[in-house]
Amino acid sequence: MVQQVISDLKISLHEALYLDLDDLGLEVQGTEVISRFIGVQLKSAFQPILDTQKNETFGFEALLRPSIGPETLTPEFAFDFADKQGRLVKLDRVARTLHMLNYLQLSESDRGLLFLNVHPKLLATVSAHGKVFEKVLHKHSVPTRQVVIEIQEHGVDIDKHLEDAINNYRDRNYLIAFDGFGGKRSTLGRLWRYSPDYIKIDGGIIRDAEASIKVRRVLGHLVAIAQDLGAKIIVQGVENATQYDIAINAGATLLQGYHLGRPGVWLNEESNFKAVA
Repeated sequence: MVQQVISDLKISLHEALYLDLDDLGLEVQGTEVISRFIGVQLKSAFQPILDTQKNETFGFEALLRPSIGPETLTPEFAFDFADKQGRLVKLDRVARTLHMLNYLQLSESDRGLLFLNVHPKLLATVSAHGKVFEKVLHKHSVPTRQVVIEIQEHGVDIDKHLEDAINNYRDRNYLIAFDGFGGKRSTLGRLWRYSPDYIKIDGGIIRDAEASIKVRRVLGHLVAIAQDLGAKIIVQGVENATQYDIAINAGATLLQGYHLGRPGVWLNEESNFKAVA
């Protein structure tokens, strides 16, 4: 199935955009799509986000898993390496296409939302290089509103750049999440200025809340602020039952972390899921 998907996509991309999918270094291993790009092997892993009210998976965050031979690399290393070679945009294109092709292995009823990270340097170039990814979406009848673009707002210093990027994505009907909110450089004023659909709380907050009543109160206030803005809070980094209870007691209903599910891959077309490191 996945090999046919890639074959069909090659034809449609060439016809519509004059792009060669082979240039992305994609290949199939079983039911998994991988890429070999700039000398690095790239794989997708998906971490579930749980809706605790419905006790079901709300969506998945797509994570890049780079490696060279037996040595695993961080996504940050891969993107820095590509940036130094002037191929940052290309790597982003590879990662998005790779994630979407692997995401399609999950049955439509089980997919939920797909959360995708965007490198801060590439926020302003969404119009220039987003066509390949949107072609994949349209080819498989996945609406852009099923995709949540994760933005590290603290990684963008100029408000105008952040505003333009958010407006651009919203014009194309993507949803917006502020990722890692609550860290040292986060700005509360940006929440009501840009009204993201989702606010992903920095994982350090739930860890600190385990040892501090004050931080627990802060978490509760953040959940209340998000609700007033019409946004949904996602508490990240939930690694044990105590942190789970703290998040629930703070009013959060969407949680993500190792306690709920490690990043994983689909083993077969029946959507069997295997956790990976």
